[in-house]
Formats: sequence, C-alpha cells, structure tokens
Amino acid sequence: MKLTANDIDASSWLVSAARPTEAGQALNTPLTPASNFVIGQPGREYARDDGTPTWESLEVLLGGLEKAHAVAFSSGMAAIAAVFDQLDTGSVIALPDDYYQGVVGLATAGEQRGRWRIERIAVADTASWVRACGTSDLIWLESPSNPLLTVIDLEEVCKTARKAGSIVAVDNTFATPINQRPLDFGATVALQSVTKFVGGHSDLLSGVAVTRDERLLHALRKSRELTGATPGTLECFLAVRGARTMSLRIERAQQTAQVLAERLATHPSVSVIRYPGLASHLTHAVARRVLNGFGSVMSFDLRGDAAYADRVCQATRLIHHATSLGAVESTMERRAAIPGQEHLPPTLLRLSVGIESVEDLWRDLEQAFIAAKV
Repeated sequence: MKLTANDIDASSWLVSAARPTEAGQALNTPLTPASNFVIGQPGREYARDDGTPTWESLEVLLGGLEKAHAVAFSSGMAAIAAVFDQLDTGSVIALPDDYYQGVVGLATAGEQRGRWRIERIAVADTASWVRACGTSDLIWLESPSNPLLTVIDLEEVCKTARKAGSIVAVDNTFATPINQRPLDFGATVALQSVTKFVGGHSDLLSGVAVTRDERLLHALRKSRELTGATPGTLECFLAVRGARTMSLRIERAQQTAQVLAERLATHPSVSVIRYPGLASHLTHAVARRVLNGFGSVMSFDLRGDAAYADRVCQATRLIHHATSLGAVESTMERRAAIPGQEHLPPTLLRLSVGIESVEDLWRDLEQAFIAAKV
C-alpha cells in the first residue's frame, strides 16, 4: 500500500514521495521539457494549462508535506500575487509592519491604484491582529518576519480570522513546513519561496502556495494559467532534488545558528541580536509554542556606522556577501542598503546560516569585525 504523509515523518516524506513507482521507470521524475502533448490523455494537452509531470512531482511533494494541495509558480512573488489577485476592489488587507520587501511593493502599488486599503499592524501585537480579523478581507502574516525575526502567534490569529471569514495567508519561507505548519493552525493558505530553503542551492527561482481550501486551490491554478506565472521544468526538477535534503539542511543550519546567535549576543561589536531561539528575543515565548525549530536566519546590529557594517560584509572570507537566504552556503548583507529598506537600523546585518562548520563561520565573523575597523 502506498505511504502517505500521515504515515511517516516529514524527513522521510521528503525523501520518498513523488517518485515514479512503475517497473522500469527512473527513480526520479525526469525533466519533461514540453509545452504541449499529444491530445488524448485526459487533463494533459498544453503545459500552461495542465502542467507537466515535473511540476506535478514538486506539487505532490510539497502539498503532501502539509497534508494539502500545492500550486507551483514561477517565483515566490508570483505565488503571492496570485493570492492578492483573489481580492475584490475595495478590500481591506492587514499587513505586518515588518515583512518582505516584494510584498511591500505589491501591496503599495495596489493601494495607490485604489484596489485595496492597507492596515499596518505590529508583528507582535496579537490583540490588534485579533481585532483586525473582523474588518479585514485578507490577513497577511509573515512569521518569523523579515528581517527582524519577530514571531506571530499564529494559533490565536488564525483561529480568530477563520471564524470571521477572512482569508489568512502566511508567508512561511523562513520557518518552512519543517518548523511550522500554518494550515494546522487554521490558515487558509501557506506560501513559501521555493528559491530559498526548498531548493537550497541558490540555483533556481520558484514559489508555491499550499491550501486545503478547494475553492481557493482552483482559483490559484486559474490565476497561474491566466497570468502565465508557470514554473520552469528545470526549476521544478532542481527544487525536488533540493527538497530531498531540506530536513537535514535545516537541522544542521539551525543548530549552528543557535550557537552563533548566543556568541554574537555577547560580542563587543554587536549591539542588538535578533534570533527567536534566544531567551532575550521579543517573541521567544511565542516561538517556543508555535515553532518546531528556530530556523537559521538572524539579524544583528553592529556598533558603529553603516560604512563599518558594509566593510564587515566585504571582509568575510567564508560567508558570502549576497542577498537571499536558505541555501547551503551562508550569506550576509546590510538590509538598509536596499531601496525601500532605509527605515531599518543602518548597521543591521541579516545572516542566513548555511551548513558550514560552526567554528569556521565564527572565526570568519570575528576576523571580519576586526578587519573592518579603520
């Protein structure tokens, strides 16, 4: 009998699911570089409408992981835009005050065109989120948030929002389904950038929306079809390959992140450290309740100025001075240097911890703090 995600651990599901099972087939779903198919097979005529076996492999893998259905997109932003596309003109959206810059741009552009009205709420203000559930058509949550790593009480907010009839969307990119299952808390849809932890190797762009709501599932598929936001076959193949090791990569990276965060918390070059796994973190208590692990992304403020922070990023030898996150290699950047992020502390560095040796990463940070001094 075929195993389901209810039968085995998430790590086993990621390794075993979405593979061909017939005798003589390849063990991995092969690349299917096709735009159209021979008419006659039900449900498979044109790739933009019907997908390919390679897409389906990724959707089965990630959907089953959350005991739901997944819709793969060309990027994380494409998945996000498809959710926003479900809103009627005049809708009200509740957004956190700390969230992904791409969503900032999308939401702001829509508000300026009169498509919707935005209400901003502090990430950790659970009471305000609960109040917003009765007046907002879309509750948009990102937890942990980017880049301040604040954790939302998803259990309380999702429960209230669903009772009020709001769409509850959770950007689960930082936590991944390994550390957090928003749908289990009552969220309508969970999204993640497959580019990050799922792919894990900085070599693809893709996104996914996962839901148990049949109406929304069909609507997201139709939005993907009509906008042409379809994922590439190669990208899906690489994403499945990367997802096979996601559980192991996250386990290793977050163990290292905890050690680095604890050391950075007492380092004289650091004034503030933000990591949900630290008892000093603003939402540590919530994180312990809603997360299965604290993840591998942190941010910290350096003592000094923006120029010093820039030099630290440029002085690392092992940690790459690059944007994005969730890959096998560690990356670090000064977020306030990015257009639209100027409101952040000028010396805030976001560090995505990879799977390198913890001692090598620590030595790299220490030498960069020293080398950047003038």
